[in-house]
Amino acid sequence: MVKFPEAEARLFKNIFIDRKTKRKIRANPLKVQAGKVRGRGNGAGTKLKAKRKK
Repeated sequence: MVKFPEAEARLFKNIFIDRKTKRKIRANPLKVQAGKVRGRGNGAGTKLKAKRKK
């Protein structure tokens, strides 16, 4: 899908999706794993997943 590494880093590096509100969040993976990053919006929690490469 991605032709060069700069584009892949821009699209997928440190980007997580909030499982409840489906919003994209750019955050440090260690903080996400520790549960310190919360999703945005009403009722958002700490359930985040990494953006999937198709």
